[in-house]
Amino acid sequence: MHRPRSSVTLQVVDSLLIGLLSALVATNQPVALSNFVARTTGVSIHVPDPNDPVEREYRNLLEQDDAAQEEVDKWIRDDAAFREQGAGLGSATLRARVEQRLKPVREAYDDFLRRHPDHARARLAYGSFLNDIQEEEGAVQQWERARELDPGNPAAWNNLANYYSHRSPVKKAFEYYAKAIELNPQERVYYQNFAATVFLFRKHATEFYQIEAQQVFDKALALYRQAMKLEPANFVLASDYAQSYYGIKPIRSADAIAAWQAALKIASNVTEREGVYLHLARFNLNAGRFDEARQYLNSVTNDVYGDLKKRLMRNLERQEAAAKNADAADPSLPNSPLKE
Repeated sequence: MHRPRSSVTLQVVDSLLIGLLSALVATNQPVALSNFVARTTGVSIHVPDPNDPVEREYRNLLEQDDAAQEEVDKWIRDDAAFREQGAGLGSATLRARVEQRLKPVREAYDDFLRRHPDHARARLAYGSFLNDIQEEEGAVQQWERARELDPGNPAAWNNLANYYSHRSPVKKAFEYYAKAIELNPQERVYYQNFAATVFLFRKHATEFYQIEAQQVFDKALALYRQAMKLEPANFVLASDYAQSYYGIKPIRSADAIAAWQAALKIASNVTEREGVYLHLARFNLNAGRFDEARQYLNSVTNDVYGDLKKRLMRNLERQEAAAKNADAADPSLPNSPLKE
C-alpha cells in the first residue's frame, strides 16, 4: 500500500540531535517534535499523539490493511508459480478469494470514516486501498476529500497528480505535482513522478508551459536530476533518468553516455552492471565510437542478455563495415583507393 508518509530530510548535526533528544523527553512529545522540526528545517509536519484513541484505531486500521494486502500478494505470487507448473486456482476463483479477504478491510474503512469523516489521513489511506483494487474513481473521491481536509498534505496532491497524469486532464497533473513539491521539496518520488509525466506528455507540456520541445526535455531532465540529488544511490532512479535519453531527438549521445556511466557507478550487482553495459554500447554505437561499443559488449556475459548482445554486435559489425566503405570511397581521405 502507498501510505502517506512524512519524508523530511534532516542533517544529522549536534544541534539537531540535541533538539530531537529534548523533544523526546518533553511531556508532550508529538507537539515538541513537530515544533522542533518546523523551527529547524522550515518544514511543518504533524506528529499525531500515539496515545490518542482515534490515532490508535487509525493505526490498527492500517495494520489490518497491510496484513490483508501482504496475504493477497502472496496468494497472487503463489498462484502464478502454480500456473507455470500447470496448476493454479483459476482467475475467477482467485478473484473471489481476494475479494473475500479484502472485504472486512473495506468495511473497517467505511465504519471508521462514518465515525470520523474529517480524518484526512484515513481518507488518504482508503484512497490508496481503493486504487490498489482498481477502483480509481472511488480512490480519487477519497484523495480529493483528503486534500480538502488537509491541503498541506503533499501526498494527497501527488496521488491525485498520478491519477490525472494517465486519466487527464494532464494540466492538473502538472499543477498538483508542483504543489506536492512546494509542500515537501525533500521527497524524491514527487520529482520523479513529475519528470516522467512532463517527458511522456511533451505536447501538453509545451502548451501548458509555453515552451519549445527541447525546453520540455530540459525541464524533465532537470526534475530527474533534482530527484537524484535527494537519493544519489538509487539505481532505478538513475536508470530512469538515463533511459529518457532514448526519447530525445536529436540524440544527445554524450549526455546519455554520461548518464549511463553515472548509473554504472551505483549498480549493485552483476546483472545491473551488464544491463548498463548494453545501454552504453548502444549509445556509443550511435555516436560512431565502435571500439568503445565493442568493449562494453564484450563485458556482457550474462545469458539473460544473450539475444540483445548478439543483435547489438550485428549492428556494430554492419555500421563499422559501412563506415569503412564510406571512408574508402572518399577521395579526400589519404588512404582512399580513389585518391589521385
